[in-house]
Amino acid sequence: MARGVRAGQAIDGSPRGEVLLLAARPWFIWATLLAALLLDLMPVGRHGWFPDLMAVTLVFWAVHQPRRVGIGAGFVFGLLIDAQHAALLGEHALAYSLLTFFAVMLHRRLLWFSLPQQALQILPLFVAARLLEFLVAMMAGGSAPGLSYLAAPLLQAALWPLLSWLLLAPQRRPPAPDQDRPL
Repeated sequence: MARGVRAGQAIDGSPRGEVLLLAARPWFIWATLLAALLLDLMPVGRHGWFPDLMAVTLVFWAVHQPRRVGIGAGFVFGLLIDAQHAALLGEHALAYSLLTFFAVMLHRRLLWFSLPQQALQILPLFVAARLLEFLVAMMAGGSAPGLSYLAAPLLQAALWPLLSWLLLAPQRRPPAPDQDRPL
């Protein structure tokens, strides 16, 4: 075994058995973020228990592409959600900014876990963001939404493996065959 390499790890430091992914195309990243925004703009998303698809998609891309999707993207998409939901301006923007900040901070560590373990790791992020939105709404004089309000972070964490599989699918495609390339 090479020096500094743990059991179950390849020499380059990646976990054994992992598939090398192709680079994510910027247009695909932003198209998925816009699709999540459009899904969140639908009236069904106004129920307290409904998962925040924009938050899940932002966290996913902040974990997998932290140089392309960061705090600024979280802030802008949060302002758009605030404007559409007629919420206190900055409520979602603050929550999404903090979500993307912590997702970028955890991205290296998080990718070492399996998808169900990743879902458990990000569940506290979703709960904290939901509680932050709740606290901001309460300080502004809103009404208490009830316990179903905390069901959304659980659903968001449950969606994590499915969303990860869907959003990483284009990167798993085989590269164009080339006689000069050994892989």
